[in-house]
Amino acid sequence: MFTIKEFLRSEVKPALGCTEPGAVALAVARACEELQDRSAIDSITVKVSDSIYKNGMAVGIPGAYGAKGNAVAAALAALCGKSSFGLEALKDCRPELVPPAEAMVSKGQVRIMRCADLEGLLIDATVQSKIEEACCVIIGGHTNIVKVEYCGKVLFESDNVHRNASATAATNNSAATDNTAAAGASPDAIYQQMIGSYFMDILSLADKIDEEDIAHLLSGVTMNRKMADYGVSDAFTGGIGFGKKLKDLIARGIVADDVINQAKYLCYAAADARMAGAAYPIMSSAGSGNHGIVAILPVAIAAEQAGKSTRAMAVALATSHVVTGFVKSKLGRLSPVCGCTVAAGSGAAAGLVRLFGGTNTQIELAVKTVLSSLAGMVCDGAKGSCSLKVGNAAGEAFMASYFALEGLGISTSQGIIDACIEKTTDNVGVLNREGMGMVDKVLIGIMEQRSPA
Repeated sequence: MFTIKEFLRSEVKPALGCTEPGAVALAVARACEELQDRSAIDSITVKVSDSIYKNGMAVGIPGAYGAKGNAVAAALAALCGKSSFGLEALKDCRPELVPPAEAMVSKGQVRIMRCADLEGLLIDATVQSKIEEACCVIIGGHTNIVKVEYCGKVLFESDNVHRNASATAATNNSAATDNTAAAGASPDAIYQQMIGSYFMDILSLADKIDEEDIAHLLSGVTMNRKMADYGVSDAFTGGIGFGKKLKDLIARGIVADDVINQAKYLCYAAADARMAGAAYPIMSSAGSGNHGIVAILPVAIAAEQAGKSTRAMAVALATSHVVTGFVKSKLGRLSPVCGCTVAAGSGAAAGLVRLFGGTNTQIELAVKTVLSSLAGMVCDGAKGSCSLKVGNAAGEAFMASYFALEGLGISTSQGIIDACIEKTTDNVGVLNREGMGMVDKVLIGIMEQRSPA
C-alpha cells in the first residue's frame, strides 16, 4: 500500500489553468525542447482523445488575456512553454506573446486533431520546422510523458507507452521529468492500488500525515483561497459572476450568511476565475484544479469558522483528497461524468464529516448520499459554467455531511447505491464507462454545432 506522503506528492499539486490545455502545453513544450531552433517552427500538430478535445474547447488560457482553447495553449507553449513547470508550463506567458500565438492559430500552423476512437487521456504532440521534427506523447495522466522523439529517433520511451489511453495511469508526480515517479510507489502503482483498495484502508491514510504533509495541505488552502478572493474582487472582470452575485445576495440579506453559502460563493468564484484564464495556480486533486477547489475550500472554510486546529483541518483535507482519489479511480482520469461533483463532492463530504468528529461509518454514509444525488451529472467540457457545478458540489457536500452526522443518508441498496461502499463506487464506474460511453462524442457534436455567443 502506498503512503499518504506518496499519495499527496502524486495527486495533490499545483496547476496553472485548466489541466487539459495545460497538459497540451506541457506536451508541446517538451517536444519543442528537443529542437535545435525553436523559433523556426512551421507547424504544430496535436492529436488528442475526445476528453482532452472536449475540455479544451472553450476554456480560458492563463496569461492569454481572454484567448481560449487547446490551439492557443499549444501555440503559446511553442513560444514560451517549459516542461519543467509541468501543468504550469505556461507560467512564463507574457502579454506580448499572445498576438503571435493567435497569429499561428489563424494561419493554420496549429492543428488539434481528435482521436475519436480512443477513450481516456491521450496527447500526441508533433512540432516541425523545415529541417527538424520532435514529438512528445502523454498517456493516462496529465503529466505522464511516455515517449519523446527527435527526427524519428526515440529519446525516451516508458514501459506503458503502448497502453490504451483509457487505461488511465495516475498523474505523474514529477513536473520536471519524463514519467518519473515519486520516491517509493510509482504514480501508476498508486492509481492501480487505489482502484483495488478497501475504502476504510484509504481513510486510514489521512491520520498518518506529518508536519511536511500538513504544510503541503495548507498551502493548497492558501493557493485556492487566493483564486477565490480574486474571483470576487473588482479586479476580476471576466467570467460569469456567480460567486460575486452570491456574495452580494448574502450582503443584502436575501440569502443566509452561513458557512454553506460562504463556501459556495468562494467555490463559484475560484472556478469562475480559473475557467476564465486567471493567472493564478490552483492546488489540484486527482489531476484536476476544479476537483481541488471542491476538495479543499469547503473543508477549509468550515474549519476556520469552527476554530479547528491546524492539524484537524489538515487531517480533514487529507481525508477529502484520498476519498476524491478513491472515487476518481473508479471513474478514470477523464470521463463523461463530472468528477468535480461526483469525486470531489464525495471527498469534501468525507472531509467535513472527519472535521466534525464523525466516524468512518458516517463518512461512508455521506459519500453514498453524494453519489446518490450527483452520480449522473455529465461533464460538458471545461468552461465558465463549471463554476455552477463546483459551487453546487460544495453545497451538496455540506448537506450530505450534516445528514450523516445525524445518522441520516442512503445506507441501503437503492438505484446505483449498494450496501457496500466499494460496490457502490464500482457501480458508478460501470455507469460511467459502459452506460455513458457515447456521451463525449454526442456532447462534442453538440458543442461544435452550437450557435456563436
